[in-house]
Amino acid sequence: MKISVVTASFNSEATIGFTIESFLKQKHPDKEMLVVDGASRDGTLKIVESFASPQISVLSEPDKGVYDAMNKGFHRFTGDAVGFLNSDDTFHDDAVLSDIAAGLAEADIVYGDIDMVTDHHTKRRTRVWHGGTFRRYSFQLGWVPPHPSFYMRRHVAETVGDYDLSYITTADYDYMLRALALHDFRVRYLPRVFVDFQIGGISTRGASVTIREHLNAPPIDAAFFLRFARRIFQIRT
Repeated sequence: MKISVVTASFNSEATIGFTIESFLKQKHPDKEMLVVDGASRDGTLKIVESFASPQISVLSEPDKGVYDAMNKGFHRFTGDAVGFLNSDDTFHDDAVLSDIAAGLAEADIVYGDIDMVTDHHTKRRTRVWHGGTFRRYSFQLGWVPPHPSFYMRRHVAETVGDYDLSYITTADYDYMLRALALHDFRVRYLPRVFVDFQIGGISTRGASVTIREHLNAPPIDAAFFLRFARRIFQIRT
């Protein structure tokens, strides 16, 4: 099974080297990385090109943000399955893609856990986001899987479609909601850490934007409040 990893980047010279190294160290042989860059003005592209790997392709042009870049990756990946690795994150160990491929042999979607770390030099862990088992009513109770651990077969991506760019920081939540709650795909939780997630990216900076987006929902939006309450149990030290 060929697994495509899409990495959206913009001025990521401080971290993207760690990201690419963790991809190239993966033992799973049939893989590709698509770096979709938003016309970075720093040394990001030079770092990517310095790896000179046939398993890495690069597209650099202005975009409308991280989810627009992810959509471009959707339209270009060539694998049997696809997922996303942020340009300031890394795979947790060298067997992640192998375990994902094994999980997808019996499922349409797999996801796992992520470690939240301060940086990729020390890998000092501050929190663990446990994905937990998905059930049909999970989203109504505020549950959400960690997006950096979310991998799907090609037909899932084609069925669900693109990320909705009207959501500034929560298009990943909307996408996983559509994929899991509106379809009958085979879903499997793998209880292991997929990604070391560096604190400070768009997802951790966007709490205020998330609130503004959800306040456009109906006056009583129980799932919104439960989502944050549930994360107390999903994200632990």
